[in-house]
Amino acid sequence: MTEFTLHTEDTAPEASKPLLAAVQKKFGMIPGLSAVMAEAPGLLEAYGAVSELFVNSSLEKDEITVVWQTINVENACHYCVPAHTAIAKGMGVSDDISDALRNETPLPNARLEALRTFTQSVIRDRGNVDDDKVQAFLDAGFSQRQILEVILGVAHKTMSNYTNHLANTPVDAPFENFAWQKSS
Repeated sequence: MTEFTLHTEDTAPEASKPLLAAVQKKFGMIPGLSAVMAEAPGLLEAYGAVSELFVNSSLEKDEITVVWQTINVENACHYCVPAHTAIAKGMGVSDDISDALRNETPLPNARLEALRTFTQSVIRDRGNVDDDKVQAFLDAGFSQRQILEVILGVAHKTMSNYTNHLANTPVDAPFENFAWQKSS
């Protein structure tokens, strides 16, 4: 397996140095994902921009978490599931929601379950979601805008999940308590 460099502000390519400095300032650390992505400044910059756009979508914090974790679990991302468990805690998302997402058990309400089901359909069907599944999502109270925002979330998590798979990014110390493996 190819070993990827975990960059610091000192070792990163020049174009990534200010990006890593911003990450350090925002999070108080350089997460392993950012350290790996720094090798490709465009990826690191795009990931940060798409993350910001998704967080500022019309979805609320529980819904953002459902989209993120549904994708992370579906893609079996060893890094992002624990990281987003910690992020969800920081956002005030209930443990009931996080546990249901991590364990692939029913969510506490039908609306969030509809969001998870639709997000899974987008991933599994590669965007070729049947009209009845789209209508079920809309019937659950979501909008066409939110259909497109789920796609934004998929783009965001695809960048991180795939990077973590290829780089086997080590889980950062603050996330280790939330270690996760996909059930068989």
